[in-house]
Amino acid sequence: TKKSKTSSYMKTIIKVMFAAFVLSMVPTMYASAQVGHIETPKERKAREAREAEARKRKQQQEAAARRQREEEARKKREAEAAAQRQREEEARKQREAEEAARRQREAEERERQRVFRELEANMVYVEGGTFTMGPTSEQGSDANDWEKPAHQVTLSSFHLCKYEVTQELWQAVMGSNPSKYKGGKRPVEQVSWEQCQRFITRLNQLTSKNYRLPTEAEWEYAARGGNRSQRYKYAGGNSIGDVAWHKSNSSDQTHDVGTKRANELGLYDMSGNVYEWCNDRYDNYSSI
Repeated sequence: TKKSKTSSYMKTIIKVMFAAFVLSMVPTMYASAQVGHIETPKERKAREAREAEARKRKQQQEAAARRQREEEARKKREAEAAAQRQREEEARKQREAEEAARRQREAEERERQRVFRELEANMVYVEGGTFTMGPTSEQGSDANDWEKPAHQVTLSSFHLCKYEVTQELWQAVMGSNPSKYKGGKRPVEQVSWEQCQRFITRLNQLTSKNYRLPTEAEWEYAARGGNRSQRYKYAGGNSIGDVAWHKSNSSDQTHDVGTKRANELGLYDMSGNVYEWCNDRYDNYSSI
């Protein structure tokens, strides 16, 4: 009996322990049942919709990123093409500018050579001789005290240009024109003696000639007509209006060279138009 009770008691304990074990397993079994839950059609459809939406968003993002990359690449290509066109345009303009400059230089050189040929052709041979320099009887009261006393001067032969130095000649040599009254065939003015010396130095370099200003004696001898002199009051005649531009007929400005009558040697504007520099220094004469 005692043994029987004990056995019954043990069975009771085992049942209690099993019941406790089963109860402790309930959360685990319940969780396992949740993990292994089979989707319903409605749940599957919702999940597939979510996944489709996610794929769509991803595809849209990838497409947007691709379009962005393509747009950036396109802009880069356009920028490079624009830069290339700009370089080509600048190179074209540079070539055109260089070509225009070359044509300008060639035109200037042709003009310079034309002017130099004219200068050489316009040089008049003045045969040497002896003349009375200073105030002479044909000048009458127009002679100035600083021209006195009259004296004999003997000169060797020389050449003198039939015209005053024109603005186009000065421009061809110096590359500038300082004159107030502009005109290619007008005499250059507003120039100093020193500037004239620089002009002649440059002219000789360009032409390989030996030009110079005339001395005062050479200039006066040529103005009087040299050894062909007719003893006129002015260079080429006794009527100043025929041979010279002066205060009464010039409208206070210079005029084209060679538009009045030449003197006996074929030289123009030895009276009037502009003052002319000589090579030597001005000074008072002394008695001989």
